[in-house]
Amino acid sequence: MDIAFLLNGESVSLTDVTPTTTLLDWLREERGLTGTKEGCNEGDCGACSVMITDDSGSRALNGCILFLPQINGKHVTTVEGISTPDGSLHPVQHSMINHHGSQCGFCTPGFVVSMAAAHLNGATDHDVQLAGNLCRCTGYAPIIRAAKEAEDRPVPDHLLFLAKNIPAIQKSQTEPLNSKAFQPRNSDALADWYVANPNATLIAGATDVGLWVTKQFRDLGAVAFLNQCGDLRGVTETSDKIRIGAMTSLSDLETAIEPHHPSFAAMIRRYASVQVRNAATIGGNIANGSPIGDGPPALIALNATLHLRYGDTRRSLPLEDFFLDYGKQDRQPGEFVEAISFPKQADDLRCYKLSKRFDQDISAVCGCLNITRDGDIITAARLAYGGMAGTPKRASAAETAMIGQSFSEITIRGAMAAMVDDFQPLSDMRASASYRMQAAQNMLLRYLHEANGTTTDLMEVTA
Repeated sequence: MDIAFLLNGESVSLTDVTPTTTLLDWLREERGLTGTKEGCNEGDCGACSVMITDDSGSRALNGCILFLPQINGKHVTTVEGISTPDGSLHPVQHSMINHHGSQCGFCTPGFVVSMAAAHLNGATDHDVQLAGNLCRCTGYAPIIRAAKEAEDRPVPDHLLFLAKNIPAIQKSQTEPLNSKAFQPRNSDALADWYVANPNATLIAGATDVGLWVTKQFRDLGAVAFLNQCGDLRGVTETSDKIRIGAMTSLSDLETAIEPHHPSFAAMIRRYASVQVRNAATIGGNIANGSPIGDGPPALIALNATLHLRYGDTRRSLPLEDFFLDYGKQDRQPGEFVEAISFPKQADDLRCYKLSKRFDQDISAVCGCLNITRDGDIITAARLAYGGMAGTPKRASAAETAMIGQSFSEITIRGAMAAMVDDFQPLSDMRASASYRMQAAQNMLLRYLHEANGTTTDLMEVTA
């Protein structure tokens, strides 16, 4: 593949790029930009953080699981480009010095890039913005103080205008349909190529596929990079429906879903880190079929429909029917996820993510509960769980036990008892089967108490 991009303000053109070369490896090995560090090499520690700018703005991403074709036509800013061209330090670099925000310094470049991206975007929720950057020795208090000190300082001019030259360096896509590395400009081109290469790997955000390369050392064979398919991105609303393009990032989904279902948005904020959410897509979250993915339970609880495409043929099915068994989905070779939609509805949805860590952790149980009432009578219930079976799955017996009954503790406890007919969870390193079952049942009780005005968020409760 041939690609072109900007790197710290300099135009770069590369020919015959190996498509699964990561940006981190290329920066360090080919350009000698060793400020970007390799820590975990799986997108967890943030030592490899870079700032990527395109027509949608600037955001922090993990360079270790970002493949070179994903930066085609974009502007890459590494820690070496955070300071001004004359060498003056960025405000976050000044404040890191002032507050002693570095000891060994290994993690510091990644922190600086994440802080500079947040500073550029005016984001001051520093605990959220820096949750994807780990420090083993300094401690986070000095770093947070540094971020706070830099809040009101002006953004350097060279970072304010990162995007102005990007359109001039974008490469046209000329690879033939039999190419083993393809970067389509729209979903029509993707559909044609995927029919011709039905066993290829589709790469959206690479937050999962990236680890197939960096950790499993897999040869992916034919690949298609979907990040330039703008028609697969975005959230649209009609009078009765919300439709989410498959390439919509979790960060963008969080913003779009907040006014409609804030509990869903709050759960998305606990999905990995800012760097991962900026790259990961809702289509990828669904298509990989993980039984512990956090997106599907919420969407199933909202009665979502999945839209699939094969060539010029499209079909739709209830999202819950897409997941057939562990590692098996109702998707044919050459068919891809195009969008997800769900009906507009009153906000009765509550999403509960249970994990050992608040940030950057995989759910032991994810429960998304949507209970509709007419007065005090439950008229409908959709209770969807992740981590309780080999696929995301509804608690049908518990739902049946609730419908037509009063919204009361007696009804809820009856549904909790019925849930044992819905799931036979496994024990693993995250939780035992009995713990999972009790946690899933208690989420129903939590829903009741929350609906009755009792504070149930442990981040809010004080002794």
